[in-house]
Amino acid sequence: QEPFVADEYIERLAWRTPGGGSRGGEAFDPKRLLEEFVNHIQELQVMDERIQRKVEKLEQQCQKEAKEFAKKVQELQKSNQVAFQHFQELDEHISYVATKVCHLGDQLEGVNTPRQRAVEAQKLMKYFNEFLDGELKSDVFTNSEKIKEAADIIQKLHLIAQELPFDRFSEVKSKIASKYHDLECQLIQEFTSAQRRGEISRMREVAAVLLHFKGYSHCVDVYIKQCQEGAFLRNDVFEDAAILCQRVNKQVGEVFSNPETVLAKLIQNIFEVKLQSYVKDQLEEHRKSDAEQYLKNLYDLYTRTTNLSSKLMEFNLGTDKQTFLSKLIKSIFISYLENYIEVEIGYLKSRSAMILQRYYDSKNHQKRSIGTGGIQDLKERIRQRTNLPLGPSIDTHGETFLSQEVVVNLLQETKQAFERCHRLSDPSDLPKNAFRIFSMLVEFLCTEHIDYALETGLAGIPSSDSKNANLYFLDVVHQANTIFHLFDKQFNDHLMPLISSSPKLSECLQKKKDIIEQMEVKLDMGIDTLNCMIGQMKHILAAEQKKTDFKPEDENNVLIQYTNACVKVCGYVRKQVEKIRNSMDGKNVDTVLMELGVRFHRLIYEHLQQYSYSCMGGMLAICDVAEYRKCAKDFKIVLVLQLFDTLHALCNLLVVAPDNLKQVCSGEQLANLDKNILHSFVQLRVDYRSARLARHFS
Repeated sequence: QEPFVADEYIERLAWRTPGGGSRGGEAFDPKRLLEEFVNHIQELQVMDERIQRKVEKLEQQCQKEAKEFAKKVQELQKSNQVAFQHFQELDEHISYVATKVCHLGDQLEGVNTPRQRAVEAQKLMKYFNEFLDGELKSDVFTNSEKIKEAADIIQKLHLIAQELPFDRFSEVKSKIASKYHDLECQLIQEFTSAQRRGEISRMREVAAVLLHFKGYSHCVDVYIKQCQEGAFLRNDVFEDAAILCQRVNKQVGEVFSNPETVLAKLIQNIFEVKLQSYVKDQLEEHRKSDAEQYLKNLYDLYTRTTNLSSKLMEFNLGTDKQTFLSKLIKSIFISYLENYIEVEIGYLKSRSAMILQRYYDSKNHQKRSIGTGGIQDLKERIRQRTNLPLGPSIDTHGETFLSQEVVVNLLQETKQAFERCHRLSDPSDLPKNAFRIFSMLVEFLCTEHIDYALETGLAGIPSSDSKNANLYFLDVVHQANTIFHLFDKQFNDHLMPLISSSPKLSECLQKKKDIIEQMEVKLDMGIDTLNCMIGQMKHILAAEQKKTDFKPEDENNVLIQYTNACVKVCGYVRKQVEKIRNSMDGKNVDTVLMELGVRFHRLIYEHLQQYSYSCMGGMLAICDVAEYRKCAKDFKIVLVLQLFDTLHALCNLLVVAPDNLKQVCSGEQLANLDKNILHSFVQLRVDYRSARLARHFS
């Protein structure tokens, strides 16, 4: 039996044999185990022979049954061929009979059709005679319940009457026409009544009869008119229209044979009557008096109309429903969209000017006229500047003349203008219109607000020799930087999607680049602020540093770690570094801090060379420079820190023993310095003129 494992089988056999344990031991009997294996092998051989005979017998039986089955299959194939032949004969016979029947039917139809036409013509002649006689006696004309049959007859008689000469049959033609008109009116009245009762089946019957009458279109008009009765009772005419069309769409297919035409006519009526009247009432009220409300209403109404159009696209309105609905929308708004962008630009211009003026009025500020020179003119002003190129300094009283509220209002107005432009502009005019709106934003936000604030801030920078100067220009830089990030975000989020695939893209990018470059030039002009910072440091040093700081009268009684001037200068510098970091971002921070750090180092370097130093004074100078170096670490500029490290090493020359001067000068930090610089510091020592010191340094 499967699964069969020979090793396990022999193990079981040995285990069952007395004295045949596989692990050996006292009871192990190999002869008996061998005897058991030999006997078992003989039994297996006998079993194998028996099974082999059984297999051979089954194979013979299988071969016999296979032959019988093959014989039976052949017999069935022959029977199938006979049956197929019989089926072909039967099919040919059926085809023959069918041909005969069709031929007979054609003959019967050929006989019956003229007969039916003759009967129909006889009936029409009978009814025509009644009109000739002037008396309608037939039940079909007198019985109101047979209006359908009467309509069919009168419609045919009306067609016949059109072919008759007027001079001989004028009277009968007028009678038929009169009856035709009466029946048409009755059918329309019946259709109207059925519609009011909600009898769809009756409406369908009457509509089918009227389909061949001239008044069928009037029937459709009546249906459309009655559909709208009570449909527009709420304030939302667009939602009412959508619900009405949804309801009619379900019903119109059950009533008319051309439902898409009827539904399209209903939609056309809604657009040209209801919606056009509603739009006109909403827009004409504010068109000349309130541009803001007019633009909001125009955007809202156009959006709601297009949304309604999107819902109506679900219905079957014929082959080109997109064009059909677009023409309906255009017919409503064409007079308003033609001059939309002019209204938009006019409103945006007046609104932006008002926002700015309101802000400056709140500050009691009268705007100054600003020079309008280009970028090259600005660069020339930088090259030629001394302390300040913008004329006399003005006092801004700490006001930056930049307002987050003003910026948000201007950006919000422009954002709404971009949204309206996207919705209301023709696709071919969209990039051009978006560029005009962008130009308004540049004019009022960048030029009239940011640029004006930068110019005013530059004019407010005090001269470098001013005492207690307030450096508000950095506040202007900080706010201008924040505002420009908002401007850039709106450029990417709202303008780029409107112009990305048009030639206006490069024009907008160039305009933006010019704005950035112009502002960067003016910010660069504000580097004069650093002169003011250095000037403030000079005032502090001049006021606080005393000559006795570095040449105390009592060398053994110096109690301070560093001078008062050093403390105040470091405090001032740390505040300015923090202010610069808060005002700028990116590489601008490092650039400005490097410039300030280099100037700071130059100031301290020159300041230290104004004094003579005793041994204790030199130690105090080293302490001061160590504090300046600690302050320089706040700059996080490698060059600035290296400069102060070198200055600290130079100050060691003020205190080192004369015998060690040469060793100190050849140290790592001073080895590469010019010998004149080293000499200038050694000369500051009070003991410089002693022969011993001069000899060691020479």
